[in-house]
Amino acid sequence: MRLIIQLVLWLVIGFLAYMTFNSIYEPIQFNKIKKERYAPVIERLKDIRDAEMAYKQVTGKFTGDFNRLIEFIDTAKYTIVQRRDSTVLNVERTKAFGVDMYSEITLIDTLGFVPVRDSLFGNSERYKNLMFVPGTNKSEKFSLEAGNVMKNESPIPVFEAKVAKAVLLKDQPKDLVHMENQMVSVDAINGEYIRVGSMEEVNTNGNWPTYYGNIKNE
Repeated sequence: MRLIIQLVLWLVIGFLAYMTFNSIYEPIQFNKIKKERYAPVIERLKDIRDAEMAYKQVTGKFTGDFNRLIEFIDTAKYTIVQRRDSTVLNVERTKAFGVDMYSEITLIDTLGFVPVRDSLFGNSERYKNLMFVPGTNKSEKFSLEAGNVMKNESPIPVFEAKVAKAVLLKDQPKDLVHMENQMVSVDAINGEYIRVGSMEEVNTNGNWPTYYGNIKNE
């Protein structure tokens, strides 16, 4: 009987040791996995942001359509211009004052055109996969919206691209995913989504911490 009791105690101790180890090891592995999966998603969001900024520079607005954005990258060109100051004779003021009067003007010369694709992506064709969430074998897509917000009684173009963390972590323990979605920290991606831009304010930043790399407002 004593031997049986000792055996049971050792089994209990072993089980408790395993549970203690797992309670420490599991969150460590979870944090490692999430960072590995978040990193390529953030790089893709940076590409989306760059494409949207180019789209706005050429068209004056953002787009919520990935197909239109990709077509734009394939076909659009930046206009390369040169601004130079000059002076011209102001006929009206010359007549009024009886002496030659000049006015300053700015001349804009078109020097040429550069394809948006070459400027943003060089020889890479990764822009063709902008809509797909990395690591999901093209089974998941980013949500993309565009519109306007009012600022000083004027409509200002905005956009937002995002994906839920749960999409990237669907094979991970649900309790850890839930904790991740509730995260509030300056060193973490807060909230349920990884996002760039905003549909509520004029903001083209991403919501990730600096160790993933920054993109700045323009």
